[in-house]
This record gives sequence, C-alpha cells and structure tokens, in this order.
Amino acid sequence: MATSARVRFRGVIRLFTGGRLSRGTMVEIPESERDLFEKKTFAHVATVMPDSTPHVTPVWIGYDADRNRVLVNTERGRQKEVNVRRNPRVGVSMTDPDDPYRRLSIMGEVEEITTEGARDHIDELSRRYTGEDYQNPIGTERVILEIRPDRVL
Repeated sequence: MATSARVRFRGVIRLFTGGRLSRGTMVEIPESERDLFEKKTFAHVATVMPDSTPHVTPVWIGYDADRNRVLVNTERGRQKEVNVRRNPRVGVSMTDPDDPYRRLSIMGEVEEITTEGARDHIDELSRRYTGEDYQNPIGTERVILEIRPDRVL
C-alpha cells in the first residue's frame, strides 16, 4: 500500500507519494530573462545522488523557447546524467555574466534524455562560449537533458 503525506513548501501544499513529489505545473521562462541563454552564462545544475545528497556542477546552458525546455548537454555516464535517470528532479541556477546581482533559478524535471542533435548542440554551445566547435574528445556519446521548468525564481 502506498503511503502519502502532505508537505508544505513556502505556502504551497503538494502531495508526496511513494518517495516522489507529485508533478508540478510547467511555467514559462520569462521573456525578460531569456537573454541569459544567449550570453556566455554559466549555470549550476543540481541533481540528487543515490544517498540523497546534492550534486552540483557548472555547465553551459541552452534553451528551446518553442518547447519551453532548458537544455543541458553532457556526456553519457557523467554523474549528472546517471543521477537524473534515477531521479529527474533538478535545480538550475544562473547569474548574468554582466550583472552578478541578476540571477535566474529554475526547478523542474528532466523529461527527456536524447542523443538526437546532441553533437550539433554541443558545437553550438561551444561556439557561443569559446568561439569554436567543441574540441574535447568524446569518450561515450553526447546527450541532451531536456528540463521542464516547474518553478522559476
């Protein structure tokens, strides 16, 4: 028999069932903040380790405005990819490289892990951040973590 409990988060009650929070409602990234995905903005992505401790790593970040998905490109087998396969909940924090007091925080879930277009995507990100195609050797294969934003601060 599944157990459930009510959990209060900043005035919002969500049903906690079977070890997972119920699915949130997707929210849009505000138009006023989307330029952060066009700059050399570094993001920090937090995932959950098997022992429930956080794992935070700096990443290049992308955004698919048509689908309202935050995009993180990584290599298969890296800790963040392993973590989101087990627990898709993530947090993303970004600070404007031109104004350190302007920030964006996103909480959501990885809805899809895909290899489709991942190599082109890492080259696109690399050109934005370094001015050239991605140069690091790829040991396994590139994947894109597609994050559905449930909460934006």
